[in-house]
Amino acid sequence: MPELPEVETTKRGIAPHIVGKRIENIIVRQRQLRWLIADDFEQNLRDEIVESVERRAKYLLLKTQNGTLIVHLGMSGNLRIVTRETPANSHDHVDVLFEQNTVLRFNDQRRFGALVWAEGDVLKHPLLRELGVEPLTDDFTSALLFQLSRRKRVPIKTFLMNGKVVVGVGNIYANESLFLSGISPLRHAGDLSAKECENLVLQIREVLAKAIEQGGTTLRDFVNSEGKAGYFQQQLHVYGRGNQPCTKCSQPLTEIRLANRTTVFCPNCQL
Repeated sequence: MPELPEVETTKRGIAPHIVGKRIENIIVRQRQLRWLIADDFEQNLRDEIVESVERRAKYLLLKTQNGTLIVHLGMSGNLRIVTRETPANSHDHVDVLFEQNTVLRFNDQRRFGALVWAEGDVLKHPLLRELGVEPLTDDFTSALLFQLSRRKRVPIKTFLMNGKVVVGVGNIYANESLFLSGISPLRHAGDLSAKECENLVLQIREVLAKAIEQGGTTLRDFVNSEGKAGYFQQQLHVYGRGNQPCTKCSQPLTEIRLANRTTVFCPNCQL
């Protein structure tokens, strides 16, 4: 599943091609995605000019004067910039046709993604209004994490992946941040000290920033706006490395299922 760095990479990739351009037409080949694309979807978008492309959690927000196109990539979705002459493949479900022969193409093999038109304050939309703090902003502080985690008996990894606490710390980056912080994913969130919260916030910021800088994590289904896979996976310490040697102590890494997600950690280095 594309996580925050992949979505941020996509945002940065498509924005220069579509900001300031008018939408001339929309081609919807498949309306049944995560939610059915509304009948007035094309009418609402046609002739709108994209004023900005922003990200909130894993949602992309294409803002216009009269509303916002909310895009979620789901499990396998991607956005690419192509021309009108580029043939559509079987999973190319939606084309947004801009002036100057620019096409924003939405591809989603599993159809768990979504395209939703929203009017008014998009941050008050039901999909966005209850989301937690953005991890790469100044609002995500160790004091906040310490405060929110008090008396929470859930594992810290599960706590970090709760989008109402902090957004975008998905499975891969939760594994990596906890390893670099020396914190076991099984520890109760409420047991972390203020100092541990400070270190964890720092590591989350650095892991996500590095992934964005390098183009996102290489996942089977993710390609960026130019069709190239990211390559941060080459530098992962624990995710996908169960039973392999720890990069710090060389002991075998433990792989378990936690809240239905693959969790890899070093029982020797993460306490």
